[in-house]
Amino acid sequence: MTTLGASLQSDGRCIFRVWAHNAQTVELHLLKSDSYVAMDRDEKGYFTCTVAGISAGDTYLYRIDGEKERPDPASQYQPEGVHGASALVNHHAFQWSDDDFTPANLQNTVMYQLHVGTYSDAGTFAGVAADLPRLKELGINCIQLLPIAEFPGARNWGYDGVSLYAAHHAYGGVDGLKHLVNEAHQYGIAVMVDLVYNHLGPEGNYLWDYAPYFTDKYRGGWGDVPNFDGVHGDEVERFFIENAIYWLDKCHIDGMRLDATHGYFDFAAIPFLNRLVQEVQEWAAVHNRRVHVIAENDTSDRKAVLPRQVNGVGLDGQWLDDFHHTIHTLLTGEDKGYYADFIKFEHLIKCLREGFVRSDDYSVSRGRRVGTYSGDIPADKFVIATQNHDQIGNRMLGERLHHLTDFDSAKLVAGLLFTAPYVPMVFMGEEYADPAPFLFFTSYGDEQLIEAVREGRKEEFSYFEWEQDPPDPNAQETFLQCKLSQNLRNDAHHAKLYELYKDMIALRQSAPALRYPQRHGTRVIADEEQHAFWLLRSYDDTTFAAVFNFNLTESATLVVPDGNWRKVLASDDEAYSTSEQHYNYPDILVADDTIELAPKHFVIYQHSNS
Repeated sequence: MTTLGASLQSDGRCIFRVWAHNAQTVELHLLKSDSYVAMDRDEKGYFTCTVAGISAGDTYLYRIDGEKERPDPASQYQPEGVHGASALVNHHAFQWSDDDFTPANLQNTVMYQLHVGTYSDAGTFAGVAADLPRLKELGINCIQLLPIAEFPGARNWGYDGVSLYAAHHAYGGVDGLKHLVNEAHQYGIAVMVDLVYNHLGPEGNYLWDYAPYFTDKYRGGWGDVPNFDGVHGDEVERFFIENAIYWLDKCHIDGMRLDATHGYFDFAAIPFLNRLVQEVQEWAAVHNRRVHVIAENDTSDRKAVLPRQVNGVGLDGQWLDDFHHTIHTLLTGEDKGYYADFIKFEHLIKCLREGFVRSDDYSVSRGRRVGTYSGDIPADKFVIATQNHDQIGNRMLGERLHHLTDFDSAKLVAGLLFTAPYVPMVFMGEEYADPAPFLFFTSYGDEQLIEAVREGRKEEFSYFEWEQDPPDPNAQETFLQCKLSQNLRNDAHHAKLYELYKDMIALRQSAPALRYPQRHGTRVIADEEQHAFWLLRSYDDTTFAAVFNFNLTESATLVVPDGNWRKVLASDDEAYSTSEQHYNYPDILVADDTIELAPKHFVIYQHSNS
């Protein structure tokens, strides 16, 4: 259970609790009656009071030392944004109907990452809910929402959140989120949220006024660093851990993606990340809930997903960005910035065989050895994507992969995404090549901050030697360009790609061999000179053999693996092709035959061992 913030009780009372160690006095300001209630302070700096006769929707602030009036750090609803008053939420009123729902385990999961504001014309949780039948038909069984915590204004990626317990009011607030989650569960779709604990946004962050939530002991890349390992760090940890459990308990969220955990600065004996994972998993066990805790971490550290019993962090999974990077460099030829570490065909093969491309190997972009060996870790501990918000949005012009390559490349990477041994994730609109970019956008109110962000983006892009001026992040037009055009999925090449995604997801979900996470079920036979390879996936008496040609201009000729093989599908089949000319790949192959594969094509065969 969570204890911070305002907790409306079933008997009509409300318990208010806030950590304000910096304050001598804190008073609750009830705006409806314009009255103040003194709060009691304990030895750790928690202030508490209980009030009767108030109800959901009533607004309040805390007055600190008789001067500053601030919203609740654990506010669950900010109807007027980050600078306004907090509002009470009655969690007893919502009627859940998802008691029978259990999310799929990770090896059976196909994720879909989306940004609520750009996903639909409405830009709300209801706009996402309206598309759930289509996502179900596509084969998605887990949606991963980009951060939804209250941020300044109405337009933002979400990584500038400051009221971490409040679902953004422009999206529909906490009630809108609950309706989305409840309805998603009716369709068998889990909902995960992206939680940002390495920093808070630069506008509307009032935690400094309350307590030592942050430290100047470390310098972070995105703003003030949370005080996890300093004096009073226990209470800081408590604030963030209760936040994670709040989303699970009150909003029935099924899991979380933890943003940039390599940005957690914490040298305690039991670091915050370890404690967070442990407490969330213990909560899930007590409540008989399956909860997925997945992290972004760019250090290629195997300890993240090792069990706690062997001194690992115990995460259920982590993003494997290496998969994206190797594909991106091979198809686009880009080699600047961190892409310099992923420019060889052999890097893709190592990623498929092991996971991390860097396993105590020298990194050109970092100027030192990085990474650990991951070839013995089950593949369902890694989430992969050919596109995601970071890799698209951190480009100057927000180009998706199909903007940089072509239709055949889009089909090629789809084939690999769903036959690779890892957990696949689709970025919104990828499945039909939506033309909208995903640019960086904000809606700050502080002019100095707006200008600082503009200059910061220019400086960031110099790392990749991009010399143009980026679109203005704070302009509404920048945001509007990113709105999806979902009606296109029924037209021309969009429909062809969409059909391929649907068929590939259905194939993966119907074939245990394509979901089997143990390493001995995967074999890669590579021809480095031709940039082509066989990917064999086996389970029990069934094996799939997918053959890929990553050569951009030349056909590849490969020897067929042992066995008798029947074609399942090819990227150039009529159902997925925009051309009247098709490559007629053999329906049957036998060992020692050869297959000639056109550039940027793939074919999938199946072999039964019985």
